Amino acid sequence: MTAALEVQGLNRSFGALLVTYNVNLTLERGARRALIGPNGAGKTTLINLITGVLKPSAGRVLLNGEDITASSQADRARRGLARTFQINQLFRGLTVLENLCMTIGERDGHCNNLWRSAGANPAVIDEAIDHLESLQLADDALKLVRELPYGRQRLVEIAIALAQKPRVLLLDEPAAGVPSSESHLILDVVDRLDPDIAVLIIEHDMDVVYRFAKEITVLVQGAVLVEGAPDAIMSDERVRAVYLGQDGHRGAAQNG
Repeated sequence: MTAALEVQGLNRSFGALLVTYNVNLTLERGARRALIGPNGAGKTTLINLITGVLKPSAGRVLLNGEDITASSQADRARRGLARTFQINQLFRGLTVLENLCMTIGERDGHCNNLWRSAGANPAVIDEAIDHLESLQLADDALKLVRELPYGRQRLVEIAIALAQKPRVLLLDEPAAGVPSSESHLILDVVDRLDPDIAVLIIEHDMDVVYRFAKEITVLVQGAVLVEGAPDAIMSDERVRAVYLGQDGHRGAAQNG
């Protein structure tokens, strides 16, 4: 069966500075994988390469077996690759509901006049409300995004990612800024996803990693150090050394 996402020999340099080194990563359909590593390991840089924010110096990215290395961010999203960001990318001057309706309208081609044409469609509004209810955001539907606490804005961003109906979902520190009393909502929603959707999560909270991940990839200085099942990763002496600051694994940059 064709993998949902494949990263093959990915490299990225800024001049002489190597920030991503020969990364190979495969997400099978239905994968639940965590990407972890110390600060500066290059985790967000890797996600930016996968999603087209950055172009690789070498290597390929394949989505459902198709080479998307040269594709735009928008084209990758249309093909089913969705992500969240460390810092949210919401339209802060619009309501929560408007943000969701714009996403759904763009996905379905109903958004030629942005919010107006999308929001005029009752089916779009109904679907938007369903996504908000799944993250207990329905009471915030008519509030401007900028009026919400940062943790609630993070939940809105996750609702938007899910509204894209992704086949591959990349979550960059989704629990960052979310109160501990609400962080479980994120994993509850992931648990209810179509089991064929592949999910990759960057997360520092190891309780979240343990609940979510069936596999873990450890990234250090832009290169993959080790990957495997959670228990094996957490007992690996190399991983322990990395988190104690004792590792000298090959790679280059301290970025993300």
